[in-house]
Amino acid sequence: MQVYVIDASNPQDGLRRLCKRVPGVQYFVEHHCGFFYVLTNASLSEDKDLSTGTYYLGRVRVEDTHWNNWQNIIVPSKGSSLGDMDILNGHLVLFVDKMDSTQICSINLPIDVDCKHCVEIDYLDPWFFPLPSNFCRISPGSNNFMSSAYRVVLSSPVMPDVIVDYDMSRRTFSIVHQEDVLGVSAATGSSSQTFDREVDELPEVSEDKEKDIQNCEVCPWKDFSDAYLCETKEVLSHDGVVVPLTILYSKKSHLKDQSPGILLGYGAYGEALDKSWCSDRLSLLDRGWVVAFADVRGGGGVDPSWHRSGGGLHKLNSIYDFVSCGQFLVNEGYVCKDKLGAVGHSAGCLLVAAAINMCPGLFQAAIMKVPFLDICNTLLDPSLPLTILDYEEFGNPQIESELESILQYSPYDNIAGGVCCPSVLVTASFHDSRQIYILFLSSSIIDSCLCLVGVWEAAKWVAKKEIMSMIVGEHCGHCNSTLPLRLRSQHLQFQGIARVETLTVVHSCYKLIVMLSKNSCFPGRG
Repeated sequence: MQVYVIDASNPQDGLRRLCKRVPGVQYFVEHHCGFFYVLTNASLSEDKDLSTGTYYLGRVRVEDTHWNNWQNIIVPSKGSSLGDMDILNGHLVLFVDKMDSTQICSINLPIDVDCKHCVEIDYLDPWFFPLPSNFCRISPGSNNFMSSAYRVVLSSPVMPDVIVDYDMSRRTFSIVHQEDVLGVSAATGSSSQTFDREVDELPEVSEDKEKDIQNCEVCPWKDFSDAYLCETKEVLSHDGVVVPLTILYSKKSHLKDQSPGILLGYGAYGEALDKSWCSDRLSLLDRGWVVAFADVRGGGGVDPSWHRSGGGLHKLNSIYDFVSCGQFLVNEGYVCKDKLGAVGHSAGCLLVAAAINMCPGLFQAAIMKVPFLDICNTLLDPSLPLTILDYEEFGNPQIESELESILQYSPYDNIAGGVCCPSVLVTASFHDSRQIYILFLSSSIIDSCLCLVGVWEAAKWVAKKEIMSMIVGEHCGHCNSTLPLRLRSQHLQFQGIARVETLTVVHSCYKLIVMLSKNSCFPGRG
C-alpha cells in the first residue's frame, strides 16, 4: 500500500506521499502533536525495502517526512509483536500479540526517547490493562480523542461481552455494561448471580505489569468458567510446529470418548478465528457437545510469520494443522471418533474440504458456507474481484511452481473416487444478492444471500462429489446422504450493521446435528 497525507489547513497544496509501496509491507499511520506515528513491518530506511516481518513503531516530524528522517522508536519484546495501535490526546495505546493471548497497554504521550536507539515497550513505563483470565478477544469501542479513558469490548468463549473503560491517567478501570444471560443457572448448575449493569470502579491497579495482567480475582466481570471449560492445547503438526487449539465444553455434560464435537478453522489472510462469546452455543454445550477452534497457520498468530507459513507455497501446512487438531480431539478423548464434524466459511472451506480429501475418515460431517473450492480455475480468471489479491495468498496458477503447489491441495482437483465421504452441507450464492443455492449433495434449495464467491465453486464441487461417490457402490450409511433441509438465510461475506446476519454458528451447529443424527454413528437418534 501507499499512504498519502494532506494538510487540512491548506488543502490546495495537494497530496504528499508519506509511505511508498513495497511488496509485503503494511503501514498504519496516526498523527499527534507534530508527528506522524507509523506501525509497520518494514525498515524505515531507504536502503532496506524488504519486510522484516515484525511490526514496530516509528515516527517522523510532519514538516519533513523524508525517509532519512524516520525514527524507529518502539520495538516489541521477545516472543511478542505489535498488532495495532491507537492514539488519544495524552496516550498511545498498543495491542501486543502473544501466541496465546493479546494484551493492551497505554504509554504516556509525548514520548521522549533517544531517537538513535529503539526501545522496548517496558522501557516506557507502560500500563498493561487488567484482563480476564479466559480472555480471547478485544474490540476497541467508540473513543474520544480528548479523553483519558479508553473503551473496549472484552469477550471470551466463557464470558459474555463486557464493555470496559480504562482510565489511562489514573490507571484504574470500570465496568460499563455486561451482557445479561438469562436462564443459564438452571441449565448449567452455575451460580444464579446476574450481571451487574452498574458502573463498578476499582481502586488503583498495581503498576506491576504481571500483577495487572493476573489481577482477575478482584475483577467485577462475570463468566461461566465454573460451568464450562475453555482450554488451550498445543497440538504438534506434521512438521513438529505447535498449533494452538482452543477447546470449549461443559464440565457437567461432556463425556470422555463419547461426546460429539465440531472443529472450526479458517487459516487465511492472517485473520484470527473469532472466539468471542456466543450464547447460542450453550444449547449444544449443555447437550455434551465440544466446540473447538483450530488456529492453523495462514491465519492470525503471534507475528506475521504465522500467516506466511500457511500461505502460498506453504498452504499445505494449514491443512495438515487442521487435520492434526481433529486427530488430537479424537485421540485425547474430547470427541468420539465417529462424531467429529468440521465447519468452514469462505476461504476456511478450502481448509475443511482439503482436510476431508486428505483424511476422509476423520470427519463424520461438514458444513461449508460460501466456499472457495475450485482454486485453479478461479485464480486463472483475473476479472473476478479477488483473483489478483489472492495470488499472494494462494499463488498464481500461471506460474508452474505455484500451480504444482495449488494442485496438491485444491479441494476440487483432489476429490477421489472409491472413498467413503462424510455428509457435507454447502451453501453458495449468486452475485445478484437475491438468490442463494443451498446444496446438500443431491438436493438444492433457493433462498437469499450476498457473497463474493461464485456459485459455481460449490456447484462444481457438489456435482463432482456426487459422481465420485457413486464409484463407492453400495451405500455405507455415510456417503451421498441427503437431508430435506430448508434454511432461510441472508448471510453476508462482510456483514454490515444494516444487514440481517443469519447462518450463525448456532444454525450451522444445528444443521450438523441433523446430519450426524441421520448417520449410523447415532443409532436411534432423530
